[in-house]
Amino acid sequence: MSVALNLDHSTAIRPQAAARPSLIGLSKAQLAETLIANGVVGEKEGRMRASQLWNWLYVNGVTDFDRMTNVAKPVRQKLSNTFILDRPEIVTEQVSMDGTRKWLFRFRDPQNPNMPAVEVETVYIPESDRGTLCVSSQVGCTLTCSFCHTGTQKLVRNLTAGEILGQILMARERLGDFPGGSRPDDGGLVPGGETRAITNIVMMGMGEPLYNYDNVKQALLIASAGDGMSISKRRITLSTSGVVPYIEPTGREIDVMLAISLHAVRDDLRDVLVPINKKWPLKELLEACRKYPGLSNARRITFEYVMLDGINDSDAEAKELVRLLAGIPAKINLIPFNPWPGSNYGTSPSSRIERFADIVNRAGYASPVRTPRGRDIFAACGQLKSESERLSKKDRDALAGV
Repeated sequence: MSVALNLDHSTAIRPQAAARPSLIGLSKAQLAETLIANGVVGEKEGRMRASQLWNWLYVNGVTDFDRMTNVAKPVRQKLSNTFILDRPEIVTEQVSMDGTRKWLFRFRDPQNPNMPAVEVETVYIPESDRGTLCVSSQVGCTLTCSFCHTGTQKLVRNLTAGEILGQILMARERLGDFPGGSRPDDGGLVPGGETRAITNIVMMGMGEPLYNYDNVKQALLIASAGDGMSISKRRITLSTSGVVPYIEPTGREIDVMLAISLHAVRDDLRDVLVPINKKWPLKELLEACRKYPGLSNARRITFEYVMLDGINDSDAEAKELVRLLAGIPAKINLIPFNPWPGSNYGTSPSSRIERFADIVNRAGYASPVRTPRGRDIFAACGQLKSESERLSKKDRDALAGV
């Protein structure tokens, strides 16, 4: 059975005063500019102080300016008076039977305290050789993919770069993944080998990352910076349903691994399962994949394919999938459908999934069947959804800037 933890929110909820912006989510150059513009330091000192702050924020995970011992006390006081180092509030934390963790994070706008708070779900999946954090990019989603629970929640707003990074920082805090941190005693963390609990990041949580491109780009460049969080770009995967105009910039500007939520091999079916296909059909999507910068056998695109009983799981569709992907260095993740209340689909039988995988494998493509994780706490692929949908239309419009 799953376990819901009672949290001491004294470490999760941090006071946020109006008019004090957060420094989380700024690039190092922006940090320097912000310190100088707010009179915290002079121009000559800006770059040096920005480098110090960067280390404290992203290497050590510090949330209190007073702990920045190599920063002069007068500067620390100015920083504390001017800025905050916010993390999201943890509303709930659930631990699955298989060790998967799911957090419901709440974000408030520190400069607009009267705006309603928003919530997103973030999932940590421990495995024997890695620990993967599934991060959200939006509150809700606009794509309405018919098999996805998140798609039933209306888009509330994009997350900022700081809020995307805040999910990673808060997860690392809860997992004792900063220097000197203590790890939970309920198991499920990476055993031996890896020194970090979180080794991989996947932008596969709530929302379509490429509909929030600028903030996702900023967050992932900070997460992958070698002198900060230092998560290898080869261990960061961005998953898109097919926002074609942003696929090439993703490879060129962010330089992370790419995953495509494919799920169908015919336009008529994909129009239903993944409605964005009506705007960018399969031919355009796969052409963009073939042109993905740096694509090679060492840097393959992952194609995600949810297995829906009697819908997209026939032998003929497996053969057509192989034909469509010809010439694209690729891996195909077969994902057993994860049911959710009100869904109209069933999961393909194991024998059907194995037959589909065998056809794809014999054509030379790796086609692992993803083991469902965290189903008992609705943390599996396609099951994430927050309570922000309960906001009134007026509040949603206000958050979206309408």
